[in-house]
Amino acid sequence: MRDLYFTAFKSILGKEINRFTRIWIQTLVPPAITMTLYFLIFGNLIGSRVGQMSGVSYMEFIAPGLIMMSVITNSYSNVASSFYSQKFQRNLEEVMVAPVPYFVMIAGFVGGGVCRGLIVGAIVTCVAMCFVDIELHNPLLVVLSVVLTSVLFALGGLVNAVFAKNFDDISIVPTFVLTPLTYLGGVFYSLSLLPDFWKGVSAMNPIVYMINVFRYGFLGVADMSVPLSLAIIVGFCVGLWCLAYYLVSRGIGLRS
Repeated sequence: MRDLYFTAFKSILGKEINRFTRIWIQTLVPPAITMTLYFLIFGNLIGSRVGQMSGVSYMEFIAPGLIMMSVITNSYSNVASSFYSQKFQRNLEEVMVAPVPYFVMIAGFVGGGVCRGLIVGAIVTCVAMCFVDIELHNPLLVVLSVVLTSVLFALGGLVNAVFAKNFDDISIVPTFVLTPLTYLGGVFYSLSLLPDFWKGVSAMNPIVYMINVFRYGFLGVADMSVPLSLAIIVGFCVGLWCLAYYLVSRGIGLRS
């Protein structure tokens, strides 16, 4: 039985990876181009005038945030688009009636999103190395934070796809929720620059904690407690996993 579950997981994961690698020009190249422009504009042009932030150069400061931003976007969009496409084409019904637990199906889709997020993150890291010398303060923390964040937003993409009624609904959350939270998550500035009121507001943004841990792993610089940030990320992962499992197991938004 365990072999059956592993085979099912491997099949779904393989299909998801093949899906985004087959159209790599659309899925893997654009993030590299976008982040190159960010580094050129914000890093070279603006960064030279900003100077240092939190004791490091502005280019070094924004590099971890830009890498994490690309991981978040791609992990989320991969699962949201893939899961909804299969729901729309009714291919998902075949997977749901297979003798495989729902958690295996969810893990397969989420694994595909994580793989795309990590591959894009690696590509953007290579781009960043063309502009700034990258030295890891805590490699284990870097890997842990990026994997947890990728899992979290892959699960978020699945939940979005479950509730989506049409393809337009797939873009609502990234446009009106994900993008503002990411830009206000401390990618381009330190929270220490904010007034106390806005620091409190920023503390309600979960992306702040993800970028905080990731940046600490790179630079050893943090605006908030790293253990607290990790605990919040894990809590969101567990909460979204439970929500995704509940929705899929009950067939909410999946069965006609």
